[in-house]
Amino acid sequence: MSENEAVRLQKVLADAGIGSRRHCEELIGEGRVTVDGKVVFRFGEKVDPQRAVIHVDGRRVETRAEMRYYMVNKPRGVVSTMKDERGRKSLADYVEVPERLFHVGRLDTDTEGLILLTNDGELAHRLTHPSYGVEKTYLAEIHGPIPRDLGRRLKVGVRLEDGPAKADKFRIFDQVGRRVLVEITLHEGRKHIVRRLLKEVGFPVQQLARIEFGPIKLGLLKPGNMRALTVKEVGELYKAVDL
Repeated sequence: MSENEAVRLQKVLADAGIGSRRHCEELIGEGRVTVDGKVVFRFGEKVDPQRAVIHVDGRRVETRAEMRYYMVNKPRGVVSTMKDERGRKSLADYVEVPERLFHVGRLDTDTEGLILLTNDGELAHRLTHPSYGVEKTYLAEIHGPIPRDLGRRLKVGVRLEDGPAKADKFRIFDQVGRRVLVEITLHEGRKHIVRRLLKEVGFPVQQLARIEFGPIKLGLLKPGNMRALTVKEVGELYKAVDL
């Protein structure tokens, strides 16, 4: 690392959005900051923000200036690609930043909800790799009445044509007459998996939306809108995949 590349640690943390330089100095003094796995107590410590791996309270802080992290609420009828050769609406129609971004996983065209966008290839790879088991949570509209043992059946699992599938969590979210909203969480991402799983137990999905991806929640973000992830949210994503 050359002297020109080196920047004081408290400035790197402040630039990354952790807080004021004074607050960052307090974090360093309290031993809550590590650089490349080692606790740093010295305020004058200099690091290369493009190379150093920095954690605060065990949560990684992204300090590479070119990295971007966003979430978008994909509307129904939009394909989960950044460009569609058939001219259909795609994620690119809702992205308002100049950087080239990649979508983390996909949603069916008829499914709305949370999709992550980033140019961080390693994070995107881990978030979608089955070995890391990152959970995704969906709201599905089905028609009742719902048997009392439906949750148990889904958690035990069923056999689909491409192998067994099961839910990690299940609960009834809301019910009005025969219209029932259920919340279902899975850690795998096979194509149409939620629709196929619910259909197999006798409850075809009428509408479907993903509301959580790992630690990231869709919240009140409206369909078609996007926003940048917070420093805390990015750190939680890193933590979910052991980065």
